[in-house]
Amino acid sequence: MKVSAAGSAIGPKLGLRENAYQFFLLVIVNAFVGAMIGLERSILPELAEKEFSLAAKSAILSFIVVFGFTKASMNYFAGRLSDKYGRKHVLIAGWLFAVPVPFLLMWAPSWNWILVANIFLGLSQGLTWSTTVIMKIDLVGSKQRGLAMGLNEFAGYIAVAGSALVTGLIASRYGIRPEPFYLGIAYVVFGLLISLFLVSDTHDHMLAEVESNSAPQGLRQKEIFLQTSFTDKNLSAVTQAGFVNNLNDGMAWGLFPILFASAGLGLKDIGWLAAVYPASWGVLQLFTGYLSDKVGRKWLIVWGMWIQATGIAVTVLNQHIFGFVSGGLLLGVGTAMVYPTLLATIGDVAHPSWRASSIGVYRLWRDSGYAVGALVSGIIADSFGLDSAIWFVAIITFISGVVTAVRQSETLSTELRN
Repeated sequence: MKVSAAGSAIGPKLGLRENAYQFFLLVIVNAFVGAMIGLERSILPELAEKEFSLAAKSAILSFIVVFGFTKASMNYFAGRLSDKYGRKHVLIAGWLFAVPVPFLLMWAPSWNWILVANIFLGLSQGLTWSTTVIMKIDLVGSKQRGLAMGLNEFAGYIAVAGSALVTGLIASRYGIRPEPFYLGIAYVVFGLLISLFLVSDTHDHMLAEVESNSAPQGLRQKEIFLQTSFTDKNLSAVTQAGFVNNLNDGMAWGLFPILFASAGLGLKDIGWLAAVYPASWGVLQLFTGYLSDKVGRKWLIVWGMWIQATGIAVTVLNQHIFGFVSGGLLLGVGTAMVYPTLLATIGDVAHPSWRASSIGVYRLWRDSGYAVGALVSGIIADSFGLDSAIWFVAIITFISGVVTAVRQSETLSTELRN
């Protein structure tokens, strides 16, 4: 940090208000990141069955498995790379990986090409979404982490919902390909241009927070991995909750459209239903992230997992659109309580000097949940039926809330509650 002639420190100021312009540029960028996932959310299972004649649920869900493992791996490296090369460079690299995705989805001659598209999508999502999270935490400092993460995830998942809805509507009118995927070209162009020419790096903001933080630092990567995954009770509780959260999302992404279709619903209705869950999740994060800065983190996470489990149960118990909407809303409410709060908790616990790497480890495990959820639920659905797979995930989600209640302590200090 530079020092003025009078001896006072000169450096970037931390805070949401102080960095409002850059912060909201990153919110816009993350909306385009989320919209890229929404391209697939409502129509890819239908594409698998109608155009590529895939019948086994595990085969249909293979695109989520590929996406999940790729994104999870890149999440881990995103934190390390952003510390080494700067946040902005990693963000731009993520957008470059997204360039082939809409073209592969439009023109894929076989299902293997769809899997390749999801490898590129996973690479892109792991770098772009992770980096926007890290950059926003850098900008706001120790206060308002929950609000910052709520705004970030709000933008991303409202865009997921909007994109899922619009692609479903386009597909119902013009067909599954290529028209719905034209949107992806626009998402990539705008996201890349904003990242290139308007977004600034936030590494100096992280250094400013390091200088004001007297807590121990200097952990090696192995230590960061072990603490985040297993040994630190708070970080490991957050990590398992994030893993299970995305495990149930991977199931919902792949199996819910099949469940809705089996109830006789068409692509238009499935598009609306595919949007209900991420839309409620996205909107409510504006409030739940802020709420976690007021009341604390732990019990929002615990009750969020239990409400998710309830939403999954309501969905599988119904065969009508009203019940599906109710289940989706409950699942969205629970996820909104959990998602920004988990990231804010890591911000509370991890030292600024290794926080980006800890976020990378957390997101490695969390987004592995996409793949594991799709893989396990697909195998169970093929072996024991669709309902059994969905019930299994509901039970696992409830147990995750119990683990968090037992293992995690409150991480938000009384002094920081505002």
